[in-house]
Amino acid sequence: MTPEPEPPARREVTLAQLLPNMLTVAAICAGVTAIRLGVQGDYVRAVQLLLIAGVLDGLDGRLARLLRSSSAMGAELDSLADFVNFGVAAPLVIYYWGLQDARQAGWIAVLFFAVCCVMRLARFNVSAREEGGKGGSGAYFQGLPSPAGALLAMLPMFVTFALPDMSPPPAFLTGLYMAGVGLLMISPVPIWSFKKTRISRENVKFFLLAFACVAAALVIFTWAALIVMCLAYVGMVIWAALFWYPNEG
Repeated sequence: MTPEPEPPARREVTLAQLLPNMLTVAAICAGVTAIRLGVQGDYVRAVQLLLIAGVLDGLDGRLARLLRSSSAMGAELDSLADFVNFGVAAPLVIYYWGLQDARQAGWIAVLFFAVCCVMRLARFNVSAREEGGKGGSGAYFQGLPSPAGALLAMLPMFVTFALPDMSPPPAFLTGLYMAGVGLLMISPVPIWSFKKTRISRENVKFFLLAFACVAAALVIFTWAALIVMCLAYVGMVIWAALFWYPNEG
């Protein structure tokens, strides 16, 4: 009599290990809800949800590495969440806010941005596989990351939120600006990733003080602080394009 085969071992995970994926799912829910609020004309809350999605996107991967719960499914889920939130939700909210007057041209700008975003994410995923899962772990990204691209694309919205009496810019300018940000995402321009930045122990106290000031500014003067941050980021990109990249080439 042949012995019965043993049942396969059950693979179980703790709730703590699922926390990174839970954050990713929450980010997707925030992005999709932002689309609904954009359709309803509630642009401020729509942008706030997209900002929350960006924060969750920055936390899930780091939390997965901290808990040692990284997985192939988590990586794919994170990539899909990036496209939904920053390649679909963000340009759609911008379209409902300031591109509907341009009609077909405005929609082309949305499609252009979405395609640039998905190409950027595909390039990152291929690079990650070629480098054994370490894509984007260096000191520089190649092209704008998709969360930063969505943040910069929403800069005209931040300006009008900070200045309520100011009307949105002409639709064709908003569309051209968004297409330009999309091109930066697929460009070879190196973008500082901040991941490898090191701070000496003597300067930690100053860094924490500066962080506290920035956090307070984001809470109290949200839109003005976001404008300053976007302009500083644009300055960094321009510096990389004009000085760093030509020297490397």
